Amino acid sequence: MTTAEYTVSGMTCGHCVGSVKEEVGNIAGVTAVDVDLASGRVTVISDAPVPAADIVAAVDEAGYSVVPS
Repeated sequence: MTTAEYTVSGMTCGHCVGSVKEEVGNIAGVTAVDVDLASGRVTVISDAPVPAADIVAAVDEAGYSVVPS
């Protein structure tokens, strides 16, 4: 099991959280997605490491952006 954290900008409500969870959750191998709206922190749990580019693309598809760390 692998856990990775990202910071996402632009989320302002529960709908935003749901959109990010849905898009990231559709990535192959992702088993859980937790989003903290207040901080923008997105925690991705997967069976194996997921390329960061896949997470960034999924968050972009949801209409938001990953903040570079």
